[in-house]
Amino acid sequence: RYREALVKWDEALQLTPEDATLYEMKSQVLMSLHEMFPAVHAAEMAVQRNPRSWDAWQTLGRAQLGLGEIALAIRSFQVSLHIFPMNPEVWKEDLSWARKLQEQQKATKTESVQALAKELVQESIPDYDFESDEIVAVCAAIAEKEKALSAAKTMVIVSASGTVETVTEQDNCPATPDETLFIRAR
Repeated sequence: RYREALVKWDEALQLTPEDATLYEMKSQVLMSLHEMFPAVHAAEMAVQRNPRSWDAWQTLGRAQLGLGEIALAIRSFQVSLHIFPMNPEVWKEDLSWARKLQEQQKATKTESVQALAKELVQESIPDYDFESDEIVAVCAAIAEKEKALSAAKTMVIVSASGTVETVTEQDNCPATPDETLFIRAR
């Protein structure tokens, strides 16, 4: 009869809104109903009302685990242990469980990253036949074009008067259109 209990906790909170214990117990009922966001909110209210309540911190950690917030839950359990270090339930059950979940989460992330990297490597390197006739023909055409470009040298000449000319010069006869050369670029 969790719904009825939830109504009673709300009625009690209307009468005594500063009671941290009521918020903590409401959070436990909400977790039993699998309503994790309201459970975390109620547990945070309990911690806010009484920051020295180890059971409020423990409940907050459990609610945070319900949301999948493992790092936050570990921190909450550590605060609970700081307040009441001799609590075996937090040591043996809550904190150890949260740490196992954190290790599993790290292992899963590592495995998924490695699988993704392997998949990307396999997809990104196509298998080329570098000795095919098409590749050889393309390389020969590029070499011929480079040979023709290197034989004819092209210059852009800007004179002091501001005229811009593109001149092609042969190896044996350099020609400049104007003796007052301002900028010469290739």
